[in-house]
Amino acid sequence: MKRILIFIVLMCNSLLAQVQFEAKLSKSSLGINERLRVDFTMNIDGDNFTPPNFELSGFRIVGGPSQMVSQSWVNGRGTFNKSYSYVLMPLKKGNLVLKQATIEYNGQIYKTAPVKVNVGEAVDEQYDPYSNPRRQNQRAVTAVGKEGVHLVAEISNPNPYLNEPITIQYKIYVNSRTSVAGWRESAKPKYENFWSQSESIDADDLKVINTTFKGESYRMAVLRRTVLYPQKAGNLVIEPLTLDVEVEVPTGRVDLFGEAEKVIQNKRVSAGSKVINVKALPEAGKPADFTGAVGKFELIVLPSATTSQNGESIDLVVSVSGKGNLKLFDLPKPETPPALELYEPEHVENVTTTIAGMTGSISDKYTVVPQSKGNYSIKPIRFSYFDLESKSYKTLSSQNIEIKVLNDPSATIASKNSSKASGKQAVEVSKSFAYIKQKTNLKPVESDGFLGSGLFYSLLFLPLIAIPLLVFVRKRKEAQEADVAGNKLKRTSALAKKYLSEAKLHLNNKEQFYIALEKAMHNFLKAKLNIETSEMSKERITEILLSRKANSETVSQFIVLTENCEFARYAPSTSDTIQNDYDQAVNIISDLEKQIS
Repeated sequence: MKRILIFIVLMCNSLLAQVQFEAKLSKSSLGINERLRVDFTMNIDGDNFTPPNFELSGFRIVGGPSQMVSQSWVNGRGTFNKSYSYVLMPLKKGNLVLKQATIEYNGQIYKTAPVKVNVGEAVDEQYDPYSNPRRQNQRAVTAVGKEGVHLVAEISNPNPYLNEPITIQYKIYVNSRTSVAGWRESAKPKYENFWSQSESIDADDLKVINTTFKGESYRMAVLRRTVLYPQKAGNLVIEPLTLDVEVEVPTGRVDLFGEAEKVIQNKRVSAGSKVINVKALPEAGKPADFTGAVGKFELIVLPSATTSQNGESIDLVVSVSGKGNLKLFDLPKPETPPALELYEPEHVENVTTTIAGMTGSISDKYTVVPQSKGNYSIKPIRFSYFDLESKSYKTLSSQNIEIKVLNDPSATIASKNSSKASGKQAVEVSKSFAYIKQKTNLKPVESDGFLGSGLFYSLLFLPLIAIPLLVFVRKRKEAQEADVAGNKLKRTSALAKKYLSEAKLHLNNKEQFYIALEKAMHNFLKAKLNIETSEMSKERITEILLSRKANSETVSQFIVLTENCEFARYAPSTSDTIQNDYDQAVNIISDLEKQIS
């Protein structure tokens, strides 16, 4: 019986000692305009925490990460808890899955289980409990900010013809009681079955005007303009533009100086889906050679010459210019007699696309090579298009082109060949062809046998050389693996260098820079002082560094820089400040390397 009790006690202790690492959600279902808090908690002091890729899971980080460590002793039993917290915003609706996070502890990798989140339609409540710590008067804030920002898509013509250009402008309206601190596109518009070109407007170039919206005073700015050419008839749907907007709204309270207090809310606004009813081009009167051109055009057909001598080639340019869907139709091809050989054209586009549509010209440049003497005609070229002004088809036609070939190219070649007394023959069809070479300099291909070659003997003796080398490498590897403490210090030192290099790569990203810099400082201490994360208090670090004969001023600088990393992520800073912090970290680590005994 005594043995059974001992066995039960040992089993309980082993279960209590198990590593627990899990992801906890503030809620499992939310609206697409709400926030989600996720806590990655562990009961051990794990290292090298790696969060999941939130964007691949359908979320964007709007807060964090924040770290919390707690340790307590009750009745002689210690408990430890460590957590990393993030505030997330969903980017799409549906059943989303947060992937696994990982930590390292005692050389083992631990992972959280994937967690499911159901993201549904937007909810009426617009208040974000994670965006501002001041939660007073929430209902008043929500009532004021609910209808303060609107995103509108204005379409120039909701009922165009096929390939008729239309313009869509995205405008943001903000009422006089509200101000916008910034925005981000969470969903871009999709123009399926449209040819499109967008003109995004930078925040510095926005023009804000005072106007009225729904009978109230508003400020308006155009955020984006897009020109569209419908490529299919029928009802075509344009997916909406959606923005995440940071809105400053009054709380209904005043501060000590009588100024209205404001808080920042995060609001998602959408322009809504739009339906364009595209009319098909009329079948009545449609020319047989119509290729889809819509607009107002001119046709130009121009040869480089009308007389050819000694087999000279002629360039023939077919060009269409004007306003319309210039990039969306094919130019007509000229018809030439068999004696005028026509080569594939060189296509040239000189088109400018503005918010009003395409203007400019497109052209095909053909090379025409005469094959015999005589007079030849190139028939008129016809080009048809649909005129939007008259809503009818128009046909343009070029003039008949007469080409006169003065000399027979074959006769010219024969006379040149007969004049070559040395036997060298030159075959020249036109100036674009080179002479045919009459002599060759061929050499026989010789191949040596494999048996008895240098490669043969190398492969023969390679195993004899490789065996002692492999034995030496294996013994060296076993010796390195046996040095557990040394390997741990090497890994930690390598991590410090890795995170310091990573911090340098993120000099333009304040939050990522200070996270990497803090990890580099901690891993440097773990490598040099052989201490764990749970022992890294300010007093403990100072005591150990001074006992290792480190300079007191350098130690003080190290402590201050480490403490500033957490605050600097959320405080305003410039690129010069970030660069100075990086340079200071490099200098401090270098000094401590030299000073620590």
